[in-house]
Amino acid sequence: MKENKIVVEIDKPAAEVYAFYINPLNTPKWIDSIKVEKTSEWPIRIGTIYRNQDINGAEMEYRVTDLKENELFELTSKDGGYHVRYTHKALGDGKSELEYYEWVEKGEIEKPFTKDILLKLKQMVEK
Repeated sequence: MKENKIVVEIDKPAAEVYAFYINPLNTPKWIDSIKVEKTSEWPIRIGTIYRNQDINGAEMEYRVTDLKENELFELTSKDGGYHVRYTHKALGDGKSELEYYEWVEKGEIEKPFTKDILLKLKQMVEK
């Protein structure tokens, strides 16, 4: 799989969803494979580095490559071969749509996200 797109509707405004998932302290709450995540600075901006460690101790590093508050958040792996973009759209009545899109330049996505991961994000945000 070279690309993966998942869309979920969340019963919260885009601003609340965005604030939740860009916060590195929340990442282990909804991505089971991540043990800890940190950023090089706060608040984040284009160029900010996200570093995480998975449950097996492997470390990954991503750079923020596109960012529009409450609308768009994109990360690119240190080697530039993997990208992930979160895009928001307001649906009215305090609801929003979140599109998760990941892709690779070469090869295949090693561990593609599943809808279950985003449904866990939805559950955490809607609490």
